[in-house]
Amino acid sequence: MAPQARKNPGALDPQGRVRDLSGVVDDVGGTTLQPAQLDRLKSLDLSTLPLMPGTPQQDLRLGPCVARTGKLICIGLNYSDHAAEAGMQVPPEPVVFNKWTSAICGPDDAVQIPRGSTKTDWEVELGVVIGQGGRYIAEADAMAHVAGYCIVNDVSEREFQLERSGTWDKGKGCDTFGPMGPWLVTADEVPDPQALGMWLEVDGKRYQNGSTATMVYQVPFLISYLSRFMSLQSGDVISTGTPPGVGMGQKPPVFLRAGQTMHLGIDGLGTQTQLALQA
Repeated sequence: MAPQARKNPGALDPQGRVRDLSGVVDDVGGTTLQPAQLDRLKSLDLSTLPLMPGTPQQDLRLGPCVARTGKLICIGLNYSDHAAEAGMQVPPEPVVFNKWTSAICGPDDAVQIPRGSTKTDWEVELGVVIGQGGRYIAEADAMAHVAGYCIVNDVSEREFQLERSGTWDKGKGCDTFGPMGPWLVTADEVPDPQALGMWLEVDGKRYQNGSTATMVYQVPFLISYLSRFMSLQSGDVISTGTPPGVGMGQKPPVFLRAGQTMHLGIDGLGTQTQLALQA
């Protein structure tokens, strides 16, 4: 989809139309995601707000569901069956890496296969969006810091990640490697983030079919754990790992090619669709 010249914050109304929030907030991110601000947004009568023209994810492009993300923090090998298909042990503590914010794009924007890449891969993941920030957060208090949830496709270049020396980050943070959205679904609408089905297809072939129930380190623990090493701030996003079915785990391995289409979703959080293009 072609980028829009102007981006407005929006909310999805009960009829599946996008209402313009620009007269209420400057964007959906940062301090807007703190509890008091979210409560204010939830109290709005959306029918009184202007309609955005077009149908979302058809002729109305959606940008990332969190604006101006400060940190996109990712967790590796957080599903035991995915660790097994990667030939790796479940780690004794969470594996933490970053995606640069320049990787973040809209849920249906094209994904660019980097120059020189031969092993670009896919990973459907649950994103946890921080509302109230903090440090040294107790696990028992962690869920009070969650603004909501979204889908993240943790697109990865496996050669860059695993065969080029150093940390995983160089294979994880390429431009367009962080499609996010379509919706930021507030925490009150997700009764149990550890009971969500998730799936991913490439050109109609189902590769990933899992559930957040099989996470090794679950959402409250991850929030508490990460807050020992950094302050978590409003609008930060934690991408919590992927179930089995990535291309690297196929026998033989299968990797993304230009012209292919990824389609993925998580129960209650919507779907994403990305065409792969050569950078």
